Amino acid sequence: MSKLPNITTSIFSVMSQLANEHRAINLSQGFPNFPEDERLLQISERLIRENIHQYTPMAGLPSLMEKIAAQTTKQYGRIVNTSTEMLITAGATQGVFTTINTFVSAGDEVIILDPSYDSYEPSVLVAGGIPVRVSLNEDYTPNFNRIENAITSKTKMIVINNPHNPTGRIWTEKDFESLETILEKHPQILILGDEVYEYITFTQPHISFNTRKKLKHRTVIASSFGKSLHVTGWKVGYLIAPENLMSEMKKVHQFLVFSVNSFSQHAIAHYLDVVDFNEVSKMYLRKRDLFQNLIRDSRFELMPCDGTYFQVVNYKEISKLNDVDFAKALITKHGVAAIPISVFYNDATDRSMLRFCFAKTDETLIAAAEKLCRI
Repeated sequence: MSKLPNITTSIFSVMSQLANEHRAINLSQGFPNFPEDERLLQISERLIRENIHQYTPMAGLPSLMEKIAAQTTKQYGRIVNTSTEMLITAGATQGVFTTINTFVSAGDEVIILDPSYDSYEPSVLVAGGIPVRVSLNEDYTPNFNRIENAITSKTKMIVINNPHNPTGRIWTEKDFESLETILEKHPQILILGDEVYEYITFTQPHISFNTRKKLKHRTVIASSFGKSLHVTGWKVGYLIAPENLMSEMKKVHQFLVFSVNSFSQHAIAHYLDVVDFNEVSKMYLRKRDLFQNLIRDSRFELMPCDGTYFQVVNYKEISKLNDVDFAKALITKHGVAAIPISVFYNDATDRSMLRFCFAKTDETLIAAAEKLCRI
């Protein structure tokens, strides 16, 4: 009997395969297609012959954890005890799975805000929990009336992705205050804060759960180096949580992966001495602005993009096709691949929206925009 009977081939695989078949420009999957920082490559070349290829400690490489703790203090003012409040994971997705499967038991409900990243619900289902999908507003801001109405005595956790994939929106101070007001009434509810795009924000600063005094004692924060350092294939992420939560997660992590790739941890630990996350954000801001300006005169309507490296557009002035069919037609007829937003909803809400990834070379973005502007 399958634990995930309704899981089929992901839309990312479908669109990328179709893009390959038709030699389309692939703006669907969320990974950069430009070279890594030369400094990171030089560090990697130097380290590859050093004695760093055996197991690291289960919770993570101590030098990397100290660098993360220092960056967390610098960025958010939070002091993190690396021995009791941090865990290095095989990417943020493993961190999400570990968190959910540590705290969610059979019959527990987990609130997921739609449109949502596709790993949340399967993680809940494997744990025996019940996903409760709650739609965001039409402008992809949180609807706190819906969130509060979804809470029951069985609610164990709420998953909040900020900055938000797939929509590119980020939460405001008012949003956090609304959440705090609601959760004051429900002290049993834990928060999983997925903050993998924390260093890619544009219109306003990212507000992290690390800074929320009323919430951080009940929050597990998942972060990732794959997005911020554009090394998605290295699969190195980390969790930050109070000791009482972290001690339980380490038990699950130990028998899931035991320890994370040693070479990547060493290389990132050295690279954190030289990388400037403000420069990462500026680089993606330039790419966002380039892509927006290139397609501003097209028939696509640009949605707000506050953070991440995703741009959502509305195509209602172009076609009446549903978003999945239009995304396929965009590949086969026009040579550009995107992701339809309806696949991120439990009920396949279709508002004629597509997600483009602009973490690409300027040449790729220019070539894609030329095709999009001809539609």
